Amino acid sequence: MNTRRILIAPGGGRAYYHCISRVVDRRIVFHASEKEVFRSILRKLERFLGVRVVTYCLMGNHFHLLLEVPDKETMPRLDAEMLLELLPLLYDEVVVEQVAKELDAARISGNLGWERRILERYERRRFDLSVFLKELKQRVSIFFNRRNGRVGTLWEARFKSVLLEGGENTLRTVAAYIDLNPVRAGLVERPEDYRWSGYGEACGAGKAAETARAGLLSITREGLENPVACERGEAVDHGELPNWAEVQRRYRLLLYSEGREQKPDEVTGEGGRAGIAAEECDRVAEADGAVSLAQALRRKVRYFSDGAVIGSAVFVDGVFERLKAEGRTGLKRKSGARRMRGADFGDMHSLRDLRSPEQAGACG
Repeated sequence: MNTRRILIAPGGGRAYYHCISRVVDRRIVFHASEKEVFRSILRKLERFLGVRVVTYCLMGNHFHLLLEVPDKETMPRLDAEMLLELLPLLYDEVVVEQVAKELDAARISGNLGWERRILERYERRRFDLSVFLKELKQRVSIFFNRRNGRVGTLWEARFKSVLLEGGENTLRTVAAYIDLNPVRAGLVERPEDYRWSGYGEACGAGKAAETARAGLLSITREGLENPVACERGEAVDHGELPNWAEVQRRYRLLLYSEGREQKPDEVTGEGGRAGIAAEECDRVAEADGAVSLAQALRRKVRYFSDGAVIGSAVFVDGVFERLKAEGRTGLKRKSGARRMRGADFGDMHSLRDLRSPEQAGACG
């Protein structure tokens, strides 16, 4: 049965969709370099078009996206300053300069309608599921065809989409399904080891990890109840939202529960399913999802490059007092030692309080 795509009309609130699209003939065309470009395009469109990527997984011949589409009627409209900030994400300097000159001319003329028409060219594309997927697939196709000297379509059909209830249980279950794809396909043993997925990206470091973690934070119960605080990153300062360590612990428990391998029936050989080794799942369950130091060390930990001073609380406080006496700290606090976050670092402390997801960078 051919069913029209189910979309929530404007004014219906935030909407969530699981979207899938496959390469024509389902050929394996995305390798490491292509996946990096795909991810870059995905994240730039996320910012430009205002559609949040909650999580994603890019495989060799298809992709999965869990997207949050805001209610366009409730979102602030583009102004000239915002547009000029966003344009470099998708356009070169020539285009940005042309638009800037056009906006200046409209402003000088005092013709508000002219300026609004300029802004509307870009405004109409924002907060729209179909536009987001269309531009993503088009831009990836253009890149891929230029690189490989080919013409024609890259994708086998329009994307598939499933409208999801905006509750924690549904969204986290679908997110886990997406992030477990590379494990099910036998590409990695653990979901955090796959670089081109939301959870794998969140387990890295830097700005990319911060963005990926914000997506997973947004579908926690607290994030769904406090969308504005989640968007502004107010979790740590105001205590309204859990930090990444807690979000990761809960999500990791779900991943390792849902992703557990299933052995086939010894008689019929049926019913088996690839997944995470049972022993590994048991270890995660016993640790209640916490990330051990050994697991954290498998990945980049920014404390080791940006922590300034690392050691026991006594050691870090001693260095802090010496620096303070020399007038070199510039810190308005009485003690220096800050517990290292993101894993079980034991008694290790850091001078710098790397509190944000981008700073901490520790994940199992």
